[in-house]
Amino acid sequence: MRRHFWRHASFSEIAELYASRVLRMLAMHIAASFMSIYLYQQGYPVWMIAAFWAVFYFFKAIIAVPMATIAAWFGPKHGILISNLLFIPSMIAFALAPDYGSWLLILVVIFQGASGALYSISYGIDFSKVKSVEHAGKEIAFMNMVEKVTTGLSPLIGGIIAYLVGPQVVLIIAAFLFTLAALPLLRTAEQVPPRQKLDFKGFPWHLVRPNVIPQMAYGVDVFTSGTVWSLFTAIFIIGIAANNEVYAANGALLSVVIFAALGSSYAYGKLIDRNRGRELLKYAAIANAMTHFLRPVTGSPLAVAGLNVANEAATTGYSMSYTRGIFDNADLSGRRTTYLGIVEILSNLGATIAAAGLIVLTMFMSEQKALESFFYIAAFVVLLIATAKFPLYRK
Repeated sequence: MRRHFWRHASFSEIAELYASRVLRMLAMHIAASFMSIYLYQQGYPVWMIAAFWAVFYFFKAIIAVPMATIAAWFGPKHGILISNLLFIPSMIAFALAPDYGSWLLILVVIFQGASGALYSISYGIDFSKVKSVEHAGKEIAFMNMVEKVTTGLSPLIGGIIAYLVGPQVVLIIAAFLFTLAALPLLRTAEQVPPRQKLDFKGFPWHLVRPNVIPQMAYGVDVFTSGTVWSLFTAIFIIGIAANNEVYAANGALLSVVIFAALGSSYAYGKLIDRNRGRELLKYAAIANAMTHFLRPVTGSPLAVAGLNVANEAATTGYSMSYTRGIFDNADLSGRRTTYLGIVEILSNLGATIAAAGLIVLTMFMSEQKALESFFYIAAFVVLLIATAKFPLYRK
């Protein structure tokens, strides 16, 4: 009970999961922070970039149940291993797309989508098996701090490399890092019993129904804060030129969130462990919506940096309490893998609808107006996250 970290895993196995997570986050965010910018620089208009992400998220939703089946059969650790390896060809295909044609983006969708869905489910299975309910907030906070240091630094690292040697080199480096991320998981055997099957018969749907809309709104927020905001700042605030300075500037603006994330993660973890998770979820979701509302009127890099810090503090607050509720539901369901697979479907459907909505907006107005209008709409949609209902927060 002193360590109260995990139900089944040893301390060395926790370190392996952390090491793998850090390397994966580093690899993913080095590349993901500028994928949309790279497409725009290659001549793709905003509506085509939105269409790419709509197809990507829809594919992730479709593939979620098959990926959950793989995680159940091989075990979450092997699921993470397979996921990391699947991401490698997607990075290579994306790097080669300008030279060999847009058809390679299909491979990006397939491999990156399958990798993302499998990883999210497998990681959720492993990490949701916390031993002590009383200290779950602190454990989530610690992992969140590890993640945020990595995701905060990686856009800066990726941006500088892209500026110096070009974005295609960054994609190859990311592919190499995904290979390294798989190595820590090879040291020990699977702790969760493998060769399990998904079972929907008698599944407790009452744990899913109240959160269908909030979970989809969660997906909308992910798409808004990541893809749409990076694209907007790169095009209309930093300015996309023929050179690669935009990558370094965008990476620097994204990396300022590190300090907000570290302090807020610790404080929020304490609140969750003091049974204030429901209040944190509600007020942080409202604060997050306010940051989206302010995005269209943000006109300078300094203002972008400030808004990124505010958004990170708000997003960290609601996502930590929301994740705690999801993990508790996964325990209550008795079908952890099945439940997390359904959650993955819902969040990706939300992101799909958001990307499709952006396509529609670009049909009726300029790209800048379409992106600005999207932020206003998203501000209202993400408020629905605050309506999530978890049995944990009714106690």
